[in-house]
Amino acid sequence: MSKADVKDLSLAEGGNRRIDWAEREMPVLRQIAARFSKEKPFKGIRMSACLHVTAETANLMRTLQAGGADVVLTASNPLSTQDDVAASLVTRDEIPVYAIKGEDNVTYYKHLHAALDHKPHITMDDGADLVSTIGKDRRELLPGVVGGTEETTTGVIRLRAMAADGVLNFPIIAVNDAMTKHFFDNRYGTGQSTIDGIVRATNMLLAGKVFVVAGYGWCGRGLAQRARGMGSNVVVTEIDPLVALEAVMDGFRVMPMMDAAKIGDIFCTVTGDLNVIDGKHFEVMKDGAIVANSGHFNVEINIPALEAMSKSKSLVRPFVDRYVTRDGRELHILGEGRLINLASAEGHPASVMDMSFANQALSAEYMVKNAASLQKKVYSVPEVIDREIARLKLEAMGVKIDTLTEEQVKYLNSWEEGT
Repeated sequence: MSKADVKDLSLAEGGNRRIDWAEREMPVLRQIAARFSKEKPFKGIRMSACLHVTAETANLMRTLQAGGADVVLTASNPLSTQDDVAASLVTRDEIPVYAIKGEDNVTYYKHLHAALDHKPHITMDDGADLVSTIGKDRRELLPGVVGGTEETTTGVIRLRAMAADGVLNFPIIAVNDAMTKHFFDNRYGTGQSTIDGIVRATNMLLAGKVFVVAGYGWCGRGLAQRARGMGSNVVVTEIDPLVALEAVMDGFRVMPMMDAAKIGDIFCTVTGDLNVIDGKHFEVMKDGAIVANSGHFNVEINIPALEAMSKSKSLVRPFVDRYVTRDGRELHILGEGRLINLASAEGHPASVMDMSFANQALSAEYMVKNAASLQKKVYSVPEVIDREIARLKLEAMGVKIDTLTEEQVKYLNSWEEGT
């Protein structure tokens, strides 16, 4: 395959503008890029990244390149690519990109292998596809790989399962574990961008609708809060009693999906698990129900089960498939069940991805410096990196905070001080 496979290089000028606009909202990454350009921590390092090809990701790629990295980018989701951004990276930055919005599965995996043909020292994943592909099909690359990073909850779960089974072949830093990632990206980013994607796809008024959120992790918390803010009557489904209790105390109705399926107008899964909305749920949904996913892979929605119970399928709006069931109901799947915030919208706002991708950049730097002493397991982002990113973000926002006095430090570290 050639050194790039994108939709249309003539789209690059629009991509340039989009990338530059996002950069204005990414001050932490700018500061890191400035340091990287002087220190060149990635000189001689080849990186293969499998991430959503968006304007924010483009700024991460440029930051790594500024640090001396020889980087290649491929898409982590067939519907998340911004084609103008892909063209810009190829033409302006001479970064090979393998990504076309709407590519089929065969092309998707060809692109994965093209990125791995780069023979990376460092992998950068959003969903663990590079790591798993190396382990299954490209084991000849293993001697050259020193480590990797993983962006999202689903990927971290997969990688920890690989480590538990003894099949993880190199150390990974779980970027999603960073407080400055999941507290902000998952909650504020996913919450806002998912609502954005659903509204863009449907042009539906959310006020007064019963909005069912499947899963109350950080993504679910953010989505439930934003849906309530739009006037929806929010229902949460959960499997963890502690998390379910938190959702109740936050003011949401909590019930099993089977009960929620009967009353919901809009459903969105944010769990990372399989068949969260299953055939039995489709059987009891109201006519006109809308179903979307913002967790990760489209397996959260059992679309084959819906297809089996439907007599027709048609595209009624971009990213809206209408299924007519044999009993005459119309059910709608958004974005083929893939990440709706990236399928029909633009993903997380740049100011949120600023922190997430700062974690990616600094974790990659840490991996290059420390890989030789790390085991084949999944590591959390070092706290010192997490706190430094928070400090840089506050500084960029013009926010100042207090520091402890010597007396206060002594008090906190002493067991002899009484009340």
